[in-house]
Amino acid sequence: MTHTRAELHALLDAHGLKPSRALGQNFVVDANTVRRIARLAEVGPGDRVLEIGAGLGSLTLALVETGARVTAMEVDRYLLAPLASVVEPHGVVVHHADALTADYREVLDGPTTVVANLPYNVATPLVLHLLETQPLITRMLVMVQKEVGERFAAHAGEEPYGAVSLRVQYYAQATVVGKVGPNVFVPKPNVDSALVKIVRRESVAIDPSFVGEAELFSVIRTSFGQRRKMLRRSLHDWASEGVFERAGVAETRRPEELTLEEFARLAAAR
Repeated sequence: MTHTRAELHALLDAHGLKPSRALGQNFVVDANTVRRIARLAEVGPGDRVLEIGAGLGSLTLALVETGARVTAMEVDRYLLAPLASVVEPHGVVVHHADALTADYREVLDGPTTVVANLPYNVATPLVLHLLETQPLITRMLVMVQKEVGERFAAHAGEEPYGAVSLRVQYYAQATVVGKVGPNVFVPKPNVDSALVKIVRRESVAIDPSFVGEAELFSVIRTSFGQRRKMLRRSLHDWASEGVFERAGVAETRRPEELTLEEFARLAAAR
């Protein structure tokens, strides 16, 4: 029930459309890939699914096949008519909205899984926005540029680890669950993609009564502003006398070596 490469090209031609470079559009044209994404999303009958950036509906149709109740969101007004023609006969409601500014009260009516093929320029701000503002979104399965996906899921000591990794960890557990090559897209991108599963925690990872979110991420941002330097250098202007001793964190360590809990101890000890 999903699009073949020829069918997608025909749909674009019928509506006089081309993928938008400005919007980072790369449409998936491989049935095995979209069904794999739907399977990894772990959704089925009775589940609510919001697909962000539904495009021309290839992944949407694979999600419909699971039996889940699917809602689609698309920002490109030129894609709305062809998208609706493909998915609305299958009971999918289409919303024209920018996912970064959408009123989710109009879209979400219970715990929801987001599934999305996200362009590079929007992936990080959008995932963080949804984690920070939409508690009804309890899970995500996102396809993003490989480097972005590895950053979402990285842990202390790993090369991609940084402030974004810690922000995701604060709200959720993220795992890279698959890789996708460029050949399944139209147009073909120059990079590999990663499939990342993100599961929201029942409560944030650091108890706000121990240290507030603002204080915690202030020290994280300051530290990673000079990520290759020792903490005594990167936090020189932030640190109070004896803060490293009180936190039990050596001042000779570098930010990429510290866990979220260690950053929390530093913030609480200031």
